[in-house]
Amino acid sequence: MFPALFVSHGAPTLPFDDVPARDFLRGLGKTLPRPKAILGVSAHWDAEAPTLTTAVKASTIHDFYGFPQPLYNLHYDAPGAPEAAVQIAELLGKAGLAVRTDAQRGLDHGAWVPLMLMYPEADIPVLQLSVSSRLGVAHHIALGEALRPFRENGLILASGGFVHNLRALDWNGGPEPEWSVRFADWLHGALTERRSDDLIAYRSRAPEATRAHPSEDHIMPLFVAYGAGETARRLHQSATFGSLRMDAYRFD
Repeated sequence: MFPALFVSHGAPTLPFDDVPARDFLRGLGKTLPRPKAILGVSAHWDAEAPTLTTAVKASTIHDFYGFPQPLYNLHYDAPGAPEAAVQIAELLGKAGLAVRTDAQRGLDHGAWVPLMLMYPEADIPVLQLSVSSRLGVAHHIALGEALRPFRENGLILASGGFVHNLRALDWNGGPEPEWSVRFADWLHGALTERRSDDLIAYRSRAPEATRAHPSEDHIMPLFVAYGAGETARRLHQSATFGSLRMDAYRFD
């Protein structure tokens, strides 16, 4: 069985940034056997209902603005995975989770940035499944549980942010603030101890939850990966720009 992974993708410039998370992601793909397909679950595709990409070729979406031109020159032209989309739609349907499809959408930077670092050859078929943050944590854990059989031959790569408050960032790279540490420590404990009830109610139970995640899109991919496995292990821990936590987890 392949694991379900959660990685923090950070700023779109991560491929150019000399930070520990970039080096970690560059080595991560080498620690895994080669999957038949990769299912990306990115914070940057937040749809009303679960939606799958079915494109034959995965185009690169530059879904950001105001960055240096070399970033827009990057492309990750991986093959799509329409056959995997059929399998995943069936798995979700059996779990009572209706899913839509999108034959036009490519890969947003929440997906292609970590993929470019992990699998630079871009030769593994890739598709994406949207999050639906308005549906809450329990929905995303259920998505992950339904996706467990996909792990027999495929890799689930959930991508978001462990702590993600853009207004609180220190662009000069100062130390991580205490509030970020408190939230991240609580979340780590809840994940590794499988405290699902606490995770579902994290907005009221976790210290500094609304400060760590003013909106919930960047944490929802984590709960999909959590639902897709039974044990959690932290693979990486770091922070950039002060409070932008770049933690990564493996769920088996």
